[in-house]
Amino acid sequence: MFGGPLMLPADTPTPVFPFVASIDLAALPDGATDLSLPPDGHLLLFAFPDDDGDLVNIGEVVYVPVGAATEERDKNSGFWFEIDEYREMVEAFPRGRLRATTNASLPCHHAVQVSGNTHTVPLPGHPRSRKLAELWEQTRGDIVTGGPLQIGGYASEEAVHLDPVSSVVECAVKTAEARDWGGEMSGAVEDWVLLADWNPRIEGREGAVVHWAIQREDLTARRFDRTVATVFWNP
Repeated sequence: MFGGPLMLPADTPTPVFPFVASIDLAALPDGATDLSLPPDGHLLLFAFPDDDGDLVNIGEVVYVPVGAATEERDKNSGFWFEIDEYREMVEAFPRGRLRATTNASLPCHHAVQVSGNTHTVPLPGHPRSRKLAELWEQTRGDIVTGGPLQIGGYASEEAVHLDPVSSVVECAVKTAEARDWGGEMSGAVEDWVLLADWNPRIEGREGAVVHWAIQREDLTARRFDRTVATVFWNP
């Protein structure tokens, strides 16, 4: 569900970023994603879809296991609530029930950034990724009926040839170096997977797409607190 009350376990700190959506994992059809998600419980997504150009983490994820005792939190306690422009943006977030559909997902991009320099390489596992991306761009409109929120699969955004997950990885390494985040973050894109992809579709943020990504080993270990998010904005 987009929006709704913010329900968190008592020992979970209130996230800094605005509440976007709650995903009922038990409602996802078997095999609907390429992710090793928990079979039940709720995945809560938080993000602030604003890009200041500094490649900083703009979101987080909380997993609430099924049966966990929860309490309602104040959704308007973040830094964004004190600034009119930011508050108006968050108040325009979508609200309402989400309905899951299963679609094909192929790379919309053909390269990733090589850590530490300006070189790019084909998507891991896709040596012909440029041609694949071109063919998919020509045909996906006849195959996929996309919605505003995607779970798993390949990230999407317009105007660039780089896989957005590579930007999340760069941001994660940078963030981990700046503070203790419970262990190192891998700089190899193949060690990461897209968790969710969101197009807010709100006035003033047209062209913005938020990407949450997580290391594969953290996903397996249910370490959703180590999820990192970035936003691409092409106004």
